[in-house]
Amino acid sequence: MEKKFITLKNKETLAYLDLGKGEEVMVLVHGNMSSGIHYKPLIERFQDQYRIIAPDMRGFGDSSYVNEFNDLEELADDLLLLLDELNIHEYHLAGWSTGGGVVLKMAAKRPDEVKNVILIEACSYRGYPIFKKDAAGAPIVGSYYATKEEVAQDPVQVASMVNIFNSGATPYMKAVWDQLIYTVNKPTVEDDELYLAETMKERCLVDVDWALTRFNMSDSFNGVTEGDETIKEVICPVISFWSESDIVVLEYMVDETVHALSNCKKVKLANSGHSPLVDVPDKLAAEILAFIQ
Repeated sequence: MEKKFITLKNKETLAYLDLGKGEEVMVLVHGNMSSGIHYKPLIERFQDQYRIIAPDMRGFGDSSYVNEFNDLEELADDLLLLLDELNIHEYHLAGWSTGGGVVLKMAAKRPDEVKNVILIEACSYRGYPIFKKDAAGAPIVGSYYATKEEVAQDPVQVASMVNIFNSGATPYMKAVWDQLIYTVNKPTVEDDELYLAETMKERCLVDVDWALTRFNMSDSFNGVTEGDETIKEVICPVISFWSESDIVVLEYMVDETVHALSNCKKVKLANSGHSPLVDVPDKLAAEILAFIQ
């Protein structure tokens, strides 16, 4: 799983996996605190049938972080530049968690290129809220941060995680994944070490958390920003997976997006948490293949 590198017209250099065989292309977009490597379970199951492109987004993995960003659209634009450089103009597009928001933006901007969209435990098309916290650290639902600087000071979801990254405290990061992500199964020891090493390369946590709160493709205010109504530009078939044991992305968030799309199928996964890539990879792969074929 050796990464390749391309410097884009905006001066960012993206690392990406380019694996597999087949005329059809599948682009896999990772989520927060991860990289293209985290798609290893699906890559292993798809590479005999598809060419797989799995990039590290700006500020993640081995990609550059020349410029800070404030919107998921900027990450979407990076990936579209990458695909242009690779001369790829027709592809299946999958996004996990935060990556779900990125791929929805990509599909809205390039409806003539995206054959279909696969959302895996994706954030809502109205963003992912980070609420202010009370003295006990509990979220004050409906009370939003107004600036990136305020988000950076959130003691629970942001500042504590930045400290883990800055101090290189991999054991603490492992505890976070074990408690929040791997709520059903765990990866093998070897894979766990690989994924954690990739996770700890992230430098853009405040940017991506702020971008998630600002993300809004709806036609209404989400508490932080007005919607841009671009969800209407997503015209390809969409499948959206939600796992019954996911405690990161809640079902109502997935349902918001499903109901906003004109051609979307929802699939509920049993015995799985926020990472069906680890929990039910065979089931997930089979459902994806049945959908796109």
